[in-house]
Amino acid sequence: MKRNRIYIPSLGPSAWQQLLAEPDKQWRTGISAKTLAHCWEQSDGLPPEIAAMFPDTTELLLALPEHKVPLLGGNRDSQNDIFALIRHGGATCAATIEGKVNEPFGPTVGEWLTAPSDGKLARMRHICDVLGLAETPPAHIRYQLLHRTASAVIEAKRFKTDEAAMIVHSFSRTRMWFNDFTAFTRLFDLDVAPDRAVGLSLSNGARLRLGWATGDEAFLEN
Repeated sequence: MKRNRIYIPSLGPSAWQQLLAEPDKQWRTGISAKTLAHCWEQSDGLPPEIAAMFPDTTELLLALPEHKVPLLGGNRDSQNDIFALIRHGGATCAATIEGKVNEPFGPTVGEWLTAPSDGKLARMRHICDVLGLAETPPAHIRYQLLHRTASAVIEAKRFKTDEAAMIVHSFSRTRMWFNDFTAFTRLFDLDVAPDRAVGLSLSNGARLRLGWATGDEAFLEN
């Protein structure tokens, strides 16, 4: 399938709506898609809570809303809320940003692999290879976190950046689903806390940064 490589500059938050998989359903006040768009459009570069995920002064080089990353197996790409190229210090990072308010991370690995097709099995093997995992993750791990993180590592290789990052940008007042995020990070023997990113080297040599950033609740009203 042919993929368009030409991107048009954004004219504001409303330009993000047409990129959604379900524009009418997903574009509502208090929901992550609209909240994320207003937050990033109104920031001078990176939102401060995203910049805080990096140890040095940051510069947003490029941000692509609803960026699709092809994965082996199946017919659907991983559609990331935002893909960003970020400069911090002397390094460049390819980051996928997963926006959340109160929405869950979708099915668990166990649910997603119920009566799996050959395509699903091939995709899971691909994701495990990308993330340096020796076996399929436990059934309770959220599948969305796996393919969003794999997307970051794939794009880091494609753009030849120094590292990849997957950051959850949450606007939930109660940090809903943070436990799912911590369960995911334990796959890499990490202990994480809100508003602090952790870097690691995957077993395949790729550099990865994982973090949970708390967004400004004021954007929930947009």
